[in-house]
Amino acid sequence: MELEAFNRIDADAARALVRPCVDIDRWIDAVVAGRPYSNVEEAVEVARTAASPWTVTEIDGALAHHPRIGERASGGSAEATLSRSEQAGLGVQGDDVASALAAGNRAYEDKFERVFLIRAAGRSAEEILGALRQRLTHTEEEEIPVVADQLRQIAVLRLEGILGS
Repeated sequence: MELEAFNRIDADAARALVRPCVDIDRWIDAVVAGRPYSNVEEAVEVARTAASPWTVTEIDGALAHHPRIGERASGGSAEATLSRSEQAGLGVQGDDVASALAAGNRAYEDKFERVFLIRAAGRSAEEILGALRQRLTHTEEEEIPVVADQLRQIAVLRLEGILGS
């Protein structure tokens, strides 16, 4: 959607449009309330800082829409479509990397009781695996800001994609 159209649509339609970026109501409301934007960069700047910091409850709620890294999101929802696109760059992984990602995902979920989330766009499977292994050394208190940052990076990239199309 072009930025001018986003600026003109009613608030409910705008909320529905940006919700797939990150399902956090305070963030969605802040991005929508910031309209009209003079350019996409202005909207992205608002998105980078809107509704900060996110609560653990908000983060965990938003993560419910994210598949495990390395797994193909199913369904036709906007979130699933965006996730498939973001993880497309991972390509076909070797058995060793795919197995290590699967094992790392399980270990992360066992430790933190949430799906491992990382901005996949622009990263190789090996880079993601390295980050996963490093983040497994975190405490819950150390991990929450990292998850929030990764979730926000994904939201900003998604918003750029939506408003840049």
